[in-house]
Amino acid sequence: MARALSDDLRERVLEAGVAGASARSIAARFGVGISTAIRWLRRERESGERTPRRQGKPRGSRLDAHEAFIAGMIEAQKDITLHEMIARLESERAVGIGRSMLSRWLRQQGWT
Repeated sequence: MARALSDDLRERVLEAGVAGASARSIAARFGVGISTAIRWLRRERESGERTPRRQGKPRGSRLDAHEAFIAGMIEAQKDITLHEMIARLESERAVGIGRSMLSRWLRQQGWT
């Protein structure tokens, strides 16, 4: 994955765009890709957004699709263990996960 470019560079590119320079000349002047300059200028023009967006794949878990099922297990049996939950997920939903993954997901959802 490519490294993020600095906020200072982004500001200079956007200021040059506001001054009326073309995206291609800005790209050559500041050493960024033409498509990068075009994308930054378009985003600022359309939405006023000057900050970088989050890089990488959107976060999510395989367990998100089974949230109602997991909550139902907990409500039905308040003292259910992680091992019992894993066994039920495997047998009833064909979801193979580890204990630490389930524990981390439950904490993220606010369960203790």
